[in-house]
Amino acid sequence: MAGTVTVRYFAGARAAAGVDTETRAAGTLEELVGAMVAAHGERLGKVLTACSFLVDGTQTRDRAVPLSPGATVDVLPPFAGG
Repeated sequence: MAGTVTVRYFAGARAAAGVDTETRAAGTLEELVGAMVAAHGERLGKVLTACSFLVDGTQTRDRAVPLSPGATVDVLPPFAGG
């Protein structure tokens, strides 16, 4: 069953989504990514292919990971170093 989670976007993901933070209903990270792309478009979808995610502070790239109601998901694009 899908619960409401908080999504926080950073750097290029924030620019592609057009928002800093939002709430979405999703039971897994895959469902959440689908909802985010449906809401914000393919530009965000392309950015998300390179992103890693923090689910309640734990890094994952496994999109099958279940999301607990009230979880916080941070969307982190790769950061350039120099």
